[in-house]
Amino acid sequence: MKFFGTLQAGSEAERQQLFAIPIIQDALRGQVTTSQYIAFLTQAYHHVKHTVPLLMACGSRLGSEHEWLREAIAEYISEEVGHQEWILSDIAACGADAEAVRKSRPHASTELMVAYAYHQVDRCNPVGFFGMVHVLEGTSTALATHAAETMRGALGLPPQAFTYLSSHGSLDLEHVAFFETLVNRLTSPDDQHAVLHVARMMYGLYGDVFRSLPRGDALFAGVARHG
Repeated sequence: MKFFGTLQAGSEAERQQLFAIPIIQDALRGQVTTSQYIAFLTQAYHHVKHTVPLLMACGSRLGSEHEWLREAIAEYISEEVGHQEWILSDIAACGADAEAVRKSRPHASTELMVAYAYHQVDRCNPVGFFGMVHVLEGTSTALATHAAETMRGALGLPPQAFTYLSSHGSLDLEHVAFFETLVNRLTSPDDQHAVLHVARMMYGLYGDVFRSLPRGDALFAGVARHG
């Protein structure tokens, strides 16, 4: 089995745990509110704005034996620049204050997920960062387009409010194919272990971001505070 298959199989249990999170299931059924969607976009902004800095940091810490991977990172960067601004535009299209989101602090779960990624790049094996790439892009292809279409019908928001989700569902299909080719070139057991370890951890950390979103009593309490 090539490493991409090993990576998928080795993190499948954590992947299923992420997909089973109630608010994700709510979104796939169209049973979410605009305030929940804005809460999701807010946390997405706070981690997506780190994508390019993390890719840059990862590339800067790779040795000469990974020059081929550094070249791939440069391609990733060219495609990821500015995506956080798409999210702010979506937030504005929902009728919310995008500039307030820009100036806000992330939820602790989002902050910890991002901090863990920097820790892996700075203090551990920078190749492990591709475990995070696997989780975020794989989740996008599986959920983003479907969730965007379902929520658009349920919430009655304009198409301009779903730029980030709609674009990433299709865009990340290409990225996953590119990613599969990349990770199959990783032959070092240390690199492979690092990618698999980070993927497993990231499914849990990213799942905590979704678990932090308001739902049920917490949602109604938020509505009461801001109403």
